[in-house]
Amino acid sequence: MGQLYICATPIGNLEDITFRVVRVLKEVDLIAAEDTRNSIKLLNHFEIKTKMTSYHEYNKVDKAKYLVKQMASGLDVALITDAGTPAISDPGEELVRQCYEAGITVTSLPGACAAVTALTMSGQETRRFAFEAFLPADKKERTRVLSSLEEETRTIILYEAPHHLLRTLEELYKVLGDRRITLCKELTKRHESVFMATLSEAVRHYAVEAPRGEYVLVIEGKSFEEQRAEDIRQWETMSIAEHLDYYLNKGMEKKTAMKQVAKDRGISKREVYAVTIGENG
Repeated sequence: MGQLYICATPIGNLEDITFRVVRVLKEVDLIAAEDTRNSIKLLNHFEIKTKMTSYHEYNKVDKAKYLVKQMASGLDVALITDAGTPAISDPGEELVRQCYEAGITVTSLPGACAAVTALTMSGQETRRFAFEAFLPADKKERTRVLSSLEEETRTIILYEAPHHLLRTLEELYKVLGDRRITLCKELTKRHESVFMATLSEAVRHYAVEAPRGEYVLVIEGKSFEEQRAEDIRQWETMSIAEHLDYYLNKGMEKKTAMKQVAKDRGISKREVYAVTIGENG
């Protein structure tokens, strides 16, 4: 059998391709590219003569089946996207899935990735992060995703096109509040820039200055201190019994729930126990 090589390509600066990727692209039998018209420029630059075939969102299932058959017959295939690492918020994930189902070896050749590049230069917390790529276009799904981000404590990474940027910033500000944000655009290119602000400042800025280029948004997560303060405010509106029921309804064992209630409210377990005894007569 042949195998699949997931090959990361530059996100802007052509010097960011690795020696290994160039070698593999020259050695494989076929390159599956998101847009052959775009990728031919990269291949010509590095004098890569390997045959290409298109593989994109609209043919990903059927074309993956075709590519799997080619690999099963002994051909090696390289997967590339227009820029960056394939299979990250990308139709390549379907091809990888089908390869494993068919028993075909998959290997990934690391390289440029816009999300990680932006994160490292964002000035935000980098130990824990949540990558959301582009927000859904569907209104209901978009609302659901935005709502889920409201309580996210990890640094959030989003992609956005210039003509949608202001709307997205306004939605983020409405849902998340005035968080810190770093907007990175045209990464690794001549006009690369980084803009650090709060969400409200970013909204005001781009309401006046028209966005240009492709953006990566790196947004601070909700702090544990902020989350804790909100929890305390929530507990203050509940009686001890209601607080206990809150955890019991989540499936927590009673003993564990009593311990958690005591911890939340800064009281002793004995006080929580006394309330439950009183309820039970």
